[in-house]
Parts: sequence; structure tokens; C-alpha cells
Amino acid sequence: MKKFTILLAGVAAAAAAMPAIATAAPAPDYGYSYQGGAWQNVNARQARIEARINQGIRSGALTRREAVQLRAQFRAIANLEARYRASRPGLTLGERRDLDRRFDALERSIRIQKHDNDYRGDRDDHRGRDHRGHDRY
Repeated sequence: MKKFTILLAGVAAAAAAMPAIATAAPAPDYGYSYQGGAWQNVNARQARIEARINQGIRSGALTRREAVQLRAQFRAIANLEARYRASRPGLTLGERRDLDRRFDALERSIRIQKHDNDYRGDRDDHRGRDHRGHDRY
């Protein structure tokens, strides 16, 4: 009987501690972009897209024309987001989904443009090979 009472007291103490453990962590502030198992904040996603465009320019994977077009698309989406946020109820779930689809399409365009074998500047490296790694001579 004594063992049963001790066991019951332990279970009761554990059950009482569960709500405190569950509320110990603050709730995350989710944006609208589902990335890697969690919703990503809109500002973080915009920063990541901007960084991918900049990296493509630095590496030469994006031509000047491609970069201008991608940045124009990026600005258009950012302006649309600002209009959505300025509207009376703020950013609704439908508007978040719309922006998410547009950002997905922009990221797809960046990926395609970076890998389409259009290179900015000198297409040959300094080891006597072209941009695909084949010997020039």
C-alpha cells in the first residue's frame, strides 16, 4: 500500500508539472513562408532572396539583365506586401498565401536564371578552360 501511495504521488507531481513545462517556451512569431518544417518570417525570406540575387551577381551566374529583371520582380512583390499590410485588416491569410506563391515563383526564377549557363563577363578562366571546364586549346 505504501508503494502504491508513493507511486501515485509521483504520477500526480509529474502531471502537475506538465503544464508548466509546456508553457515555458514562448510561442514563435511565424510569418507566412513554410520553410524546413516551420513558417518563416517574411523579412527573413526577403533577405534570403536578396542574398541569392547578390550572390548570383558576384559569381557571374546572373547577367546584368537577369539581375535587373529579378530585382524588379522582387520590388513588385515587396510593394504588394506593403499595400496588403496597409489595408484595414492587415495581412490576411489569403494575402499571405498569395505572397507566398509569388515568392516561390521568384525563387524558382532565380534558381533557373542562375543555372541557365548565361555568364556575365569573361567566360574563360585563367587556366585555359572555358566556363564548362573544357580545354580551350
